[in-house]
Amino acid sequence: MQLSFYDFPQFLEGSVWLTGAGPGDPGLLTLHAVRALQQADVIVYDALVDKRILEFAKPEAQIEYAGKRGGKPSPKQRDISLKLIELAKSGKRVLRLKGGDPFVFGRGGEEALMLVEANVPFRIIPGITAGIGGLAYAGIPATHRGINQTVTFLTGHDQNGVAPDQIDWDALAKSSPVIVMYMAMKHLGSISEKLIAGGRKAHEPVAIVCNASLPTQSVSETTLGSCAFDAQRLKLVPPALVVLGDVVRLRAGLDWLGLSKGRELSPNPLGDTIEQLAQ
Repeated sequence: MQLSFYDFPQFLEGSVWLTGAGPGDPGLLTLHAVRALQQADVIVYDALVDKRILEFAKPEAQIEYAGKRGGKPSPKQRDISLKLIELAKSGKRVLRLKGGDPFVFGRGGEEALMLVEANVPFRIIPGITAGIGGLAYAGIPATHRGINQTVTFLTGHDQNGVAPDQIDWDALAKSSPVIVMYMAMKHLGSISEKLIAGGRKAHEPVAIVCNASLPTQSVSETTLGSCAFDAQRLKLVPPALVVLGDVVRLRAGLDWLGLSKGRELSPNPLGDTIEQLAQ
């Protein structure tokens, strides 16, 4: 299908599009997101949106930063939502641009509900969440046959900036073979202790993916028992994803970015035979 024949939705004046920008690489934007960038009168973007993405905006677009980063002065969530309402009520096409997906730890639901309350029309444009796209760039699948049939995504801190206390860590440790953690660096020591206390092995593989999908991406492989120490030793800083589980071992065979830099990959990183892999 040629794009010229596709009936793209119109970005109407006085409306807000809550749009996911993906994990970072501009090439991971959806077509809807690119067209929204090209039409928006105002773009209100988050801290994790790569600046190259903003180059898709039309020259006369008003671009406003509304990033929230832990430990740094940030606009209040309510003030951001009220700003979106104010701009839309003035007749602007308002693009709310968020890293990843707006409905995956992105507070997109909160903003959308305030738009509903203010009777402002809106559209949701999903994005590739970092917990899937970022891991793929690290050569780590979120699921793999023979390893896990479930995967859990969790946030490493609650609305007050502390480790979430509403999670049943014992149940989580026992039930989910693979756990992908957003915003977990600050409380990684506490989280790893809770998971080990819940029954996970200290030697279980962990990967910490910093700046996922960007040219500055780094991947540090460690273990659950050592990850907090290693993160500090290596001076790893957010934005970062932490993934726990045997899928991390697959990176030895799936690190496609490493392959382009000369890394030799293994066709059987789990030690499977060719016959087992073919089953």
